[in-house]
Amino acid sequence: MLHVVATPIGNLEDLSERAKRSLQEAQLIACEDTRRTWQLLTSLNIPRPEMVSYRQGNEERISEKIISAINAGKEVVLVSDGGYPGISDPGYRLIRSCAQKNIAYDVVPGASAVNVALLMSGLSTSSFTFKGFPPRGPGARLRWFESEKEHDHTLIIFESPFRIVQTLQSALEALGDREAAVCVELTKLHERVSRGYLTELIKEFDGVNVKGEVAIVIAGANPKFINQGD
Repeated sequence: MLHVVATPIGNLEDLSERAKRSLQEAQLIACEDTRRTWQLLTSLNIPRPEMVSYRQGNEERISEKIISAINAGKEVVLVSDGGYPGISDPGYRLIRSCAQKNIAYDVVPGASAVNVALLMSGLSTSSFTFKGFPPRGPGARLRWFESEKEHDHTLIIFESPFRIVQTLQSALEALGDREAAVCVELTKLHERVSRGYLTELIKEFDGVNVKGEVAIVIAGANPKFINQGD
């Protein structure tokens, strides 16, 4: 069967015993980057099984190979470079294909940048929406944020470290000056979480060279989270 395994987003101690056992028993591992996954296996002293790169662009072709392996009786593990495969990741295509073909699969829980960022933000957790990566183009990005303007849920997104300020500016223009948090390198050695209004965060990150994974959390349309001015 297929085992969808969440891997650490930074701290290797976050890998569960169940996830480790799934990796140990895997006869085939489908992963985003075989080098990154091999580093994880090496750190766990797990011998290298057959591995295949499953990423955006080759997912349709490789899905057929993976499903053939499952049908042949192999234990197959699907992982990404960190977190849950299928979340902002082409792994969902394989999962959906298995669901449509009535092929058995399970999900082995673990670390998720979405939940960690939400809790680290200090913003409301009663209702939240994760929307992955926003569009790169400024016009499309602005419209993307405008579609969220009236919703009261907390918004969680991923972003490139090179576009933090542009994205915060689009959010400010579309949503107003709301409370937000920029989370960098969550669970890693150089973890950094900056909290404040969008205007404050824009000033903080303007001209700053940021490295690593970035998640941005923005408050919903509730007056208590919006800067009303003096």
